[in-house]
Amino acid sequence: MFLSKVSGVFVRLALGTLLYAMATLLHAATLPAKSDLARLLGHPAVIVEVIEPHLSTRDSLVKVDYLGYPADEVLDLLFGARWKEERGEMEFHALDGYVSRIPVERFKKYRAYLVFERRGQKGFTVDNITQNEKQVALGPYYLVWDNIAAPELIADGGSYWPYQVNTVMLSTLVTNALLPGDLAQSYGDHAALAKKYCLSCHQIRGYGGGKWPIDLASSVKSMTADSFKRWLLSPNEVKPGTTMPALPMAMPETEREAIARKLYDYLRVVPVTQ
Repeated sequence: MFLSKVSGVFVRLALGTLLYAMATLLHAATLPAKSDLARLLGHPAVIVEVIEPHLSTRDSLVKVDYLGYPADEVLDLLFGARWKEERGEMEFHALDGYVSRIPVERFKKYRAYLVFERRGQKGFTVDNITQNEKQVALGPYYLVWDNIAAPELIADGGSYWPYQVNTVMLSTLVTNALLPGDLAQSYGDHAALAKKYCLSCHQIRGYGGGKWPIDLASSVKSMTADSFKRWLLSPNEVKPGTTMPALPMAMPETEREAIARKLYDYLRVVPVTQ
């Protein structure tokens, strides 16, 4: 009985993924080897200093130097300059199934870089203290943001900082999977929060990442608001040693709690894929 239920869940996830793929226009490209980028872009790598979110806490901001290339130059190389005119998202796919979907508009507003080396350190790794992980491999590429020039980005923590990136996709997205029926009228902002903070690893109705592809619309239905909030705000207290990151600690606590509540309210009303 248990196996049949599990099989049914994965069938529903597969169907949801197929529906999502049918509703999305994708242009995919594999990132060139770092040895080729200097030749293709016509200049050597640049030094990028950032506040590293995976090493930083609310009380201690750690600066790190990386070597890499401006993300907009790499994206121009892969997709042509017209990618900036799209209203969709850039999808950064990692080797472990993690998918970071970042609005094209963000690249127009802030400076991002695809880096491949940590300057002055042997090995391209980082300790991800928010996820209880040591010496996490970052290659082949790690997307970082200039959060020194734009300190407002510090509050985002590691959101939109995907590592182990090898493939990029330009997607013109149809949001039917996340906002079926008339949910868009009341839950558009809620779905955007889910995309930013949850769906790089998890899924909703087949849309999301493949690192931990549980369907949140299904699993949260059996959770109380308090237990869900504890998972989002203090996952290590709920399950010591978990690799699930908390909502960014740099945010004010009232904002973190408000996001958790919006996510819970949204996931409770999203219908489960049949």
